[in-house]
Amino acid sequence: MSETPPPKLRPRVWDTGSGDRPPPRFDAPPPRPVEELHLFREGVPVSRRIAAILAVSFGSTLVVIDGAIPTVALPSIARDLGVESSSVVAIVTVYQLILVMCLLPFSGLGDRIGLKRMYQVGQIIFAVASVLCFFANSLAFLLIVRAVQGIGAAATLSVSSALVRSIYPERALGRGLALNALVVSSGAAIAPTLGGLVLAVGPWPWVFASAVPFAVASLLFGRSLPDPKTRAEPFDLMGAAMCAAMFGLIIGGLESAVHGDSPVISAAIVAAGLLVAVLVVRRERSEAVPIFPVDLLRRPAIALSVLGGFSAFIGSMTLLLSMSFRLQHAYGFSPSEAGAIIGVWPLTMMVVAPAAGALSDRYPAGILGAIGMSIAVVALLLIAFMPAGAAYWDVAWRMSLCGLGFGLYLSPNARLVIASAPPGRIAPAGGLVSTTRLVGQTTGATLVAALLALGIGDGGAPALVACGLAVVAGIASAIRLAPGVRETGARPGSAKRA
Repeated sequence: MSETPPPKLRPRVWDTGSGDRPPPRFDAPPPRPVEELHLFREGVPVSRRIAAILAVSFGSTLVVIDGAIPTVALPSIARDLGVESSSVVAIVTVYQLILVMCLLPFSGLGDRIGLKRMYQVGQIIFAVASVLCFFANSLAFLLIVRAVQGIGAAATLSVSSALVRSIYPERALGRGLALNALVVSSGAAIAPTLGGLVLAVGPWPWVFASAVPFAVASLLFGRSLPDPKTRAEPFDLMGAAMCAAMFGLIIGGLESAVHGDSPVISAAIVAAGLLVAVLVVRRERSEAVPIFPVDLLRRPAIALSVLGGFSAFIGSMTLLLSMSFRLQHAYGFSPSEAGAIIGVWPLTMMVVAPAAGALSDRYPAGILGAIGMSIAVVALLLIAFMPAGAAYWDVAWRMSLCGLGFGLYLSPNARLVIASAPPGRIAPAGGLVSTTRLVGQTTGATLVAALLALGIGDGGAPALVACGLAVVAGIASAIRLAPGVRETGARPGSAKRA
């Protein structure tokens, strides 16, 4: 009796919707659908990546230019609207204040409605507000429009870092963040020149409208951004309001002190902000998804990165603002010469940032940050004790060396914060990075004003203060290498190599 031959094995065909795939093997696993890929590891498909990068780059440029470009138009606005020059400065400060107040609340909202949706809503709000600038015939109306522009810019900036993480594969995250930092620094560098060119050919409302093309370009390329993923958790309106009030009171009080208002009133405003900060922290600790990211700050690596970044931004702003006074008052440089010397710093950072980002994809941020701040400390000491007859190049190479140190620190530091956050908390981590930068820069400006009021703001004292802050940032960076504070999520396998 003959045995029945075994049935022939037939390969199991997995329908992937594509007719040009090679025949599947018997042992091949079913192909994973694109929507199930881990977005934060793989990034968007290469075919969409360039357009998505352009969308974020144009959006970041918009925010930076809109914040810096109006400064050159303030005299024209004051003359046209018939207001005092001291009053028109509020056009800049109200924008900065709204931006700082809204960053963290909007990052939490973006987590719920989708990063792409939040980003593009911000672009639309900004573009509409920019058009309204043409109808401004009073300072009050212009300030309202600037506040609306700040809301749109905050919505854009609050999720930009999170979008960068979702665009790039994890192995290239540092380079992606460095490219974004390069775009931001380039926008800050060209903003005054662009504003001057616009005023040379048109009235001042065109200065505000000059950033609209960036919004339009970002929206056009934005179709390639990662599709929005919504979350069903309710949005904590009370927590968002308290968080905004905290930053509004603290920054508003500091701005009040800078502009020479009553010291008692300014101190009372800051004290009220600090009280709200205590209440916010106590309240948010019990929230599952807090608006003020206390859950992220509980992570030692992130907390140390925020502390170091805050110190670094205060130090850099303290030096940059004070150097203009020192170079002109103590060394006799003209305003244009002083500007050219100070400009060496951002130019150096534009070169260093991409390299530092690429290095942060391979080496721990703790090492890069410690090296960067060590270089910065040496450079700041050299700047503090410059000889009395220092020439242009004597100052320029010191500023370049300082830019090198800060460039090595800031990009890897931001990468660690973004990469260490869990997937569900990417947007708040990005908002935390942006808030740290803006609050640090504002604090640095206030510190310079205080040093000038004491009569020591145009000498070597600001550089020594910045040096102390750089030491704090360097120590915080080095502590991240300790066994109990290993960097996690920084690179594949980084926990083993840190």
